[in-house]
Amino acid sequence: MFFDSWHDLARVLIVGAAAYGALVLMLCLSGPRTLSKLNAFDLVVTVALGSTLATVLLSKDVSLAEGLLAFAVLIGLQFLVTWTSVRWPAVNTVVKSEPVMVMRQGRFLPQAMRRARVMEEEVRSVLRDQGVARLGMVEAVVLETDGSMSVIRRQDAPPETLPRPRKERHDSAEAADLPT
Repeated sequence: MFFDSWHDLARVLIVGAAAYGALVLMLCLSGPRTLSKLNAFDLVVTVALGSTLATVLLSKDVSLAEGLLAFAVLIGLQFLVTWTSVRWPAVNTVVKSEPVMVMRQGRFLPQAMRRARVMEEEVRSVLRDQGVARLGMVEAVVLETDGSMSVIRRQDAPPETLPRPRKERHDSAEAADLPT
């Protein structure tokens, strides 16, 4: 369970270094688009490359040559899909989803949020992470095609980041403040 043989450790070291080096070389040759996360398909390719590397490293049943071929197939298919999606809109439609606006002018868009399967608390979390203290400071929040959320702040929003003291807040119409 803790140790089988020195041979196994040497295999992991040698095959690991060779597979890693080959993967880095293939990624350099294929360009930065291969590891981008612009859409769900890109994420799948990135995860598949990592999984393939792990399998080559740890499975005695998979040879280094098989692993290198698997890398080449994944990178080649990713190149083919992105190349065709740039040239043919129909392919782009299948591969890429559309961004979804889930908040506009400080107000949640419940219908869009349901379609995108996004909860209000998830949007609030992203806003807090971006340093947004009040919903009124937000022009829009967009769920991007890669699953991340972009926050677009209002240009006329005051620069303050902390809520006003309670007595001032009570008199103003700032019911849309984020919880502190």
